[in-house]
Amino acid sequence: MITVAKNAGFCFGVKRATDTIEELIRKKGKGDVICTLGKLIHNAQYNKFLEDNGVTVIEPDDIDRLCQMAIEGTRVFVVVRAHGIEYDIQEKLENCTAKSENFRYIDCTCPYVKKIHKIADENSKEGEIFFLIGQKEHPEVKSIMSYVHNKGETFDTASELEEYIKCHDLSNFAVNMAAQTTQKLTEWEKSEKIIKKYCTNAKIFDTICSVTEKRQTEAKELARTCDLMLVIGGRDSSNTSKLVRVCKSYCPNTYWIETKGDLLLGEISNAKNIGITAGASTPDSIIQEVKETMENLNENFAQMLEEEYAKKAKIYVGATVTGTVMAISENEISLDLGDKLTGVITRDQLTDSNDVKLSELFKIGDSVEASVMSKSDVEGIAILSKKKVDVVKNWQKVVDLAASGEIVTAKVTKVTKGGVIATIDGVEVFIPASMTGIAKDGDMSVLAGTEQEVKVVEIKEDRKKAIASIKAVLREKKAAEKEAFWASLEEGMVFEGPVKSLTSYGAFVDLGGVDGLVHITELSWKRLKHPNEVVKVGDVIKVFVKSFDKEANRISLGHKTDDQNPWNIFKSQYAEGSVASVKVVGVTSFGAFAEIVPGVDGLIHISQIADRKIDSVANVLKVGDVVDAQVTGIDDEKQKVSLSIRALLTEEDAAEEVTEEAAEEVAEEAVEEVAEEAAPADAE
Repeated sequence: MITVAKNAGFCFGVKRATDTIEELIRKKGKGDVICTLGKLIHNAQYNKFLEDNGVTVIEPDDIDRLCQMAIEGTRVFVVVRAHGIEYDIQEKLENCTAKSENFRYIDCTCPYVKKIHKIADENSKEGEIFFLIGQKEHPEVKSIMSYVHNKGETFDTASELEEYIKCHDLSNFAVNMAAQTTQKLTEWEKSEKIIKKYCTNAKIFDTICSVTEKRQTEAKELARTCDLMLVIGGRDSSNTSKLVRVCKSYCPNTYWIETKGDLLLGEISNAKNIGITAGASTPDSIIQEVKETMENLNENFAQMLEEEYAKKAKIYVGATVTGTVMAISENEISLDLGDKLTGVITRDQLTDSNDVKLSELFKIGDSVEASVMSKSDVEGIAILSKKKVDVVKNWQKVVDLAASGEIVTAKVTKVTKGGVIATIDGVEVFIPASMTGIAKDGDMSVLAGTEQEVKVVEIKEDRKKAIASIKAVLREKKAAEKEAFWASLEEGMVFEGPVKSLTSYGAFVDLGGVDGLVHITELSWKRLKHPNEVVKVGDVIKVFVKSFDKEANRISLGHKTDDQNPWNIFKSQYAEGSVASVKVVGVTSFGAFAEIVPGVDGLIHISQIADRKIDSVANVLKVGDVVDAQVTGIDDEKQKVSLSIRALLTEEDAAEEVTEEAAEEVAEEAVEEVAEEAAPADAE
């Protein structure tokens, strides 16, 4: 008789890692680089499979080279194995991800290991000492100890722990202890007793993986009832070596093998009760090969295998079955399951929609897969659920989405205190408030009932929980828009945008996701003390690009234009000799400054204020006076104007003198005429 342990083979963490990398291999594009940081699992056969499919094993020193390849355009995928990696290496990978969108690392660290990372981080600060029971050189142990802040020690055995405690004074330390996830249970139990004996206030964290506990307990029980045990696993697998020790304690006739090729058939062919277990890194295919080889040693094994298959093939509650649609009504469909059994699936177990007609979803003769919910052999009817099967299938789709990073559409169905719930192909995913794209303390109810583009960012396989992010998609889109903006930007381009903020030196304008600066000197032709003299936040203004620096993320903008230049306006209206009505804006000891047009002032020198000598400008002019003055000089280079009131006064005096002379001449001519008329005729 051959019995295979239920918990033999891949654990959850290893299965997740292998599923992830196999999916990457399936979707690998031309030129893509897929690699693992260290060997993915402790199994030579599986690692050979990865090598044959183009997956390379790298060391931390290779990360910089791969990062540069990504920057230069090659897509690089780095898979972190279930054992985890050291803290500084993870930081390095995160930095590379930030540098290039072509570089992506997929963290397949086992959740149990992640938990110990957190324990080590939080329980190794000043005044604390952290003990870990595990193999010092094991990758998992190295990754855990990299999170220790103050003082930490690793012990392979309980006796090593006791020896250390006896030789060191721990009175000034708060002692904390955890275990490697695959630690042998008996060794951990001994360590617990020792730590409680010497350190009464020690904090003890039971961190052995529950699957490891089950595997070891099951192996122990199986070994007790068998006269031969086969333990399958890689020679460098820690948990496999522990399984071998556990089994040997109860069944001395225990063999450690890696594949069916290691079987010593002559020595084991006479065994009646054979038990098979396997380490966490052993693929199911190898376990099955070993089992089949053992079965072929005895003619009875074939019959046993057939009986086992028949048993599994029977329809039972929880089984997944496939049937053919033979009837469709408004609220249910009927399936022919064979063996005179009819399967019934009600509407609520087929679809979430109350509007769609079942006849539109299914046709007679369709093949439908469903899960058995209940069964009556007497009535010949099994109640089925298609949705349960769909959930399992669609859950895997969601897991695949997390690995690929693909953007998909999800419908928001519910708002909770910490975020929102959305569905992807019927699978619920949680979007934390911080990942919704809604501002902190904002109203998330606006998302209810809407369809949103999301990325699945985390999978919690043990709880079948997925976490998605709307913000990640928005961030990607914003980055793409920003890149497109910079690619099209040219000097001289004109934009209209709102003023986002003001500083003492200028105004920042939103150009469409990217801000540019209008320096205070570019806001107006007038001299400003502060930008708020001409603009305020929210104003939409027209600007043009003067210069830009993509690397520095800096854009210099202009706002004032030549047609607004006060000097040009002045030149278009006045020339030397022109008369202007000007307003006095300043009085000095040597003259007065008067505004000709807004932004252009002219100087009326003290000598040009009156047609007589004056002692003080203030006695004649004051700020605010409006007077007529002649433009007597224009300096284009220095943009200065000279004005004169006196020039106009002198012209008026000259005009008056001309008028008086003319009057005298007329008067003299009149007198002469009168005298001639009055003279006697004989006088001629």
